Amino acid sequence: MGIYRELGRHPGVYRVLASQLTARFPFGMLSIIILLHMQLQYGDYTSAGIVLAAQSVGQAIAGPLTSRLMGTLGMRRVLATTSIVCSALLVTIAFVHLPLLIVTALAFLIGITTPPITPAVRTLYPRMVPGNQISALFSLDAAAQEIIWVVGPVVAVFASSQFGTPVGLCVAAAAMLIGGAWFITTPLMSVVKLPKSRTRLGVVLRRPTVLISTVIGFFFVASFAAIEAGVVRAFAPTDGSASHGSLESGLVLAFFAGGSLVGGLIIGHRPVRPWSAFVRIAIVLAGTAACLVSLNMWWLSAVLFLGGIGTAPTFAAISSMIGATVKFSETAEAFGWIGTGQLVGVAAGSAIGGVAIDAMGAHGAIYVSVGLLVVAAIIAASTTRWIPDLKGIDIEQPPETGTIAIPLP
Repeated sequence: MGIYRELGRHPGVYRVLASQLTARFPFGMLSIIILLHMQLQYGDYTSAGIVLAAQSVGQAIAGPLTSRLMGTLGMRRVLATTSIVCSALLVTIAFVHLPLLIVTALAFLIGITTPPITPAVRTLYPRMVPGNQISALFSLDAAAQEIIWVVGPVVAVFASSQFGTPVGLCVAAAAMLIGGAWFITTPLMSVVKLPKSRTRLGVVLRRPTVLISTVIGFFFVASFAAIEAGVVRAFAPTDGSASHGSLESGLVLAFFAGGSLVGGLIIGHRPVRPWSAFVRIAIVLAGTAACLVSLNMWWLSAVLFLGGIGTAPTFAAISSMIGATVKFSETAEAFGWIGTGQLVGVAAGSAIGGVAIDAMGAHGAIYVSVGLLVVAAIIAASTTRWIPDLKGIDIEQPPETGTIAIPLP
């Protein structure tokens, strides 16, 4: 744990970490708040699903686009503009009752204008600490983000149930604005300038580590969406009371996130090696597969806690690979594509898991999750030749290169 004390000796590291977590906190709230708000507005979950789908599509499209814009227009300008516009749109749908078609369009715009906090901060990390501490910083970030997915839904449900869904949406908008302003005003933002990428949009996907990370991220996150659906179905109440089932499923998923937090702190800082991604995914696979033994709440909590130990370290490994192999000017776009892959994975995992639940019950979604993790593990194992061995070396990004015109005498 001494490595994390070392990180704290670098000015601004923990401020950046805390501010970006605050700015990203609404990401753990919005899905459930929008779902509840739209269901109350239109009286059915189909309408809510359409609105959420529009938001996800917008966010998936925006990932590489807004990330790339940060190199053209500047990080502060892009982050400030998207934070203000996205927050205003959230307040609009909170208090203005509009036809479903218009709200769907607004939800798409919410996705498009979602602040690219994650690509921004992960682009900054390699400039904040020495090369031998970058893996630890990525690990700490991956572990800390579990707070978003544990506390976020709790805050969303509490605010919405006690004060109404419009207040819940306003809380999310306020966190986005406050956290975004805190992050944007960090002194580091004045020092580090993201250069404009010299390549066309999407060319960064030709880099093996970016493509591998995007594909692995798709299957890895899709498995989480499926297992979450399975856990919720396993404790769905039969007496019409939603609170009992929600409490049990929430507890199980909290253990899963807790395992990820622990794993990130004790494993994630280890240097990435060619087989690191495979080993870490295999840990998650083992815990998920063990869920098929029993749907007892405590059994699921235990095995998912153990499986979760590999979650944050896997995300940390992906970040370290990008930090070591992608030029600084292309890093934000690379993380944008990875984020898009993960968003599409969530949608796919939820959809496939839902079909499997209708066919086989909760076990069906668990089988889907296991299958997706098997695919992710196979990809990680078959691409080790392109994954860098970072043991014993400092992470350094490739130098920026370009054509220099030399005048003839």
